[in-house]
Amino acid sequence: MEALQLILLLLAVVAAITVVAERFGIPYPILMVVAGLGVGLLPFLPRLELDPEMVLAIFLPPILFSAAFYLSPRELWRNVRPISLLAVGLVFTTTLAVAAVMMLVAPELGWPVAIALGAIVSPPDAIAATAIARRLNLPRRLVIIFEGESLVNDATALTTYRLAVAAAVASASAFDLPAAAVSFVTVAAGGAIVGIAVGWVAAWLMSLLEDPPVEVLVSLLVPFAAYLPAEILGVSGVLATVAAGLVVGFRTPRIMGSDTRLLGASTWKMVIFVVNGLAFVLIGLQLPTVIADVEGYEAGELIGMAAAVSLTVIIVRLVWVYPATYLPRWLFPGLARRDPAPPARVPLILGWGGMRGAVSLAAALALPHETAAGEPFPGRGLLIFLTFSVILVTLIGQGLSLPRLIRAVGVVDDGATEHEELHARAVASEAALVRLEELRAEVPGHLPLIDQLRERYEHRSEHLVHDDPVDAQPSAADDLTPEEVEEMEHDEIRRAVISAERMAVLALRDRGEISDDALRAVERDLDLDELRREA
Repeated sequence: MEALQLILLLLAVVAAITVVAERFGIPYPILMVVAGLGVGLLPFLPRLELDPEMVLAIFLPPILFSAAFYLSPRELWRNVRPISLLAVGLVFTTTLAVAAVMMLVAPELGWPVAIALGAIVSPPDAIAATAIARRLNLPRRLVIIFEGESLVNDATALTTYRLAVAAAVASASAFDLPAAAVSFVTVAAGGAIVGIAVGWVAAWLMSLLEDPPVEVLVSLLVPFAAYLPAEILGVSGVLATVAAGLVVGFRTPRIMGSDTRLLGASTWKMVIFVVNGLAFVLIGLQLPTVIADVEGYEAGELIGMAAAVSLTVIIVRLVWVYPATYLPRWLFPGLARRDPAPPARVPLILGWGGMRGAVSLAAALALPHETAAGEPFPGRGLLIFLTFSVILVTLIGQGLSLPRLIRAVGVVDDGATEHEELHARAVASEAALVRLEELRAEVPGHLPLIDQLRERYEHRSEHLVHDDPVDAQPSAADDLTPEEVEEMEHDEIRRAVISAERMAVLALRDRGEISDDALRAVERDLDLDELRREA
C-alpha cells in the first residue's frame, strides 16, 4: 500500500512540476530532479532504493524506442560522422580522462574501478537530450546529432562499464583494452541485428492487424521485445531498442491506418511524459540513499572529488567538439565542400549540452557489493555519490544555462523543417488535383462533389505550390438505396484524394526530399482530415 501511495504522490508531483515548468519556460527534467530532491528529504516518506535493473529495463526501452521512432534513418546516416565521434570517440576519451583524474585523487581504487566510474558518467542521457534539445528551437541537424549521440553512446559506455566492473570484481589490476574493443564490436553488432529483426517482425505483425487499440498495444511491447532478449543474449539492449524504433518508425506510414497513428501518437505522448517525469523525480529521490552509502571520506574531500570529476566531464566535451567539428574538414577538403563547417557557436552549444541522467545513475546503482574474493567492492558508495554529483551539476547547471547560452550566441532553428513541410503540402495538393481529374472520368455521376473538392485544392495550391495522388475504387452494393450508394461513392472519392496526398508526401520522404518530421506533420493533418470525413 505504501508503494502505491508513493507512486500516486510522484505522479501528482510530475503533473504539478510540469505545469510550473511550462509557466516559467524551464525544461521540466531539471525541475523534476529538484522536486525529487525535495520530496526525498521529507522525513515521513520511506527510504526508496531503486533496483537498477528495473530502472534500465522499465524506463530505458520506451524512451529509446520513442526517440528512435521519430528519427529518420536517412538523417542519422547523413550525420554518422559527428554522431560516431561523439557517441564512441568522446565516450572513450571521457572515460579515460575521468579514470585518470580518479587515479590522481583516489589511487587506492585502482584502474578498473576508475574506468568503471568514467564509463558511468561519460554518456549524456537520452531522456535529458530528447526532453531539452527539442524544446529549445535549435537547428534540426543539431537536434539530430544530440539525439543520435544519446541513442548510441549508452551502448559504448555500458559495454566499457561491464568489462571494467568484471575486472574489478576479479580483483584484476589492469583493464584489458583489446578485449574491450572486440567485445564492443560484438555487442554493438549483435544488438543492432536483434533490433532490426524485432522491428521487421513487429512491423509485419502490425500490418496484419486492423484493430487500433491492439496495434498501439503491440507498439508499446516492441521496445521490451527488443531490449530484453538482447540483454539475455549478452548484446546491446540499447542498440536493439534503437534499431527496432528506427525500423518501425520508418515503416509506420505504410503499415498503420490514420486512426491507429493518431491513437498511437496520443498514447505514446502520455507514456513518455509519465516515464520521463518519474525517471527524473526518482533521480532526486535517491539523495538520502546516496549520502547514507558514502563512508570514510570527509565532506571537503567529497566536494573536491565531485568538482574534479564534474569539471573533467564538462571540459573534455567542450575541448572535444571543436577538433571533431573542424579537423575532418581540414584533413579532407572534399568533405568541407560538401558539408561546410558551421560557425564556432554551434559546437559551443553541442559541447555545453552534455547532460547526464537516469542511465548513469542506474549503472552506478548496479555496481556489485562484493568482489569475487568476498571483499567489499572498492569505493562503491563513493562512485554512486560522484555519479549523482555529475548528474546534478550537468543537468541543473548546464540545463538551466543552456537556453540562455543559445539566446546569447544566436543559434536558432534554420526553418528547414517548415520549408520541407510547405513543399510537402504543395506536392500533396497538386497530387490531389491530378487524382480529381482522373476521378472526373471514373465517376462522372459525382461531378458537383469533384468540382467542389477541386476548387478547394486549387485555392490551397495558390497559397502553397504542390501535392500528389493515391488510388481508390468506388463500390456499391445492390441492396443499398441510391442515397446510400451516392454517400459511399462520395466517401470513396474523398478517400482517393486524401490517399493521393499521402502517397505523394511519402514518395518525397522516400526520395530524401523531405525529412520524417515534415512527413509526420503533413501526415497528421491528412489523418485528421480522413477521420473527420468518416465521422
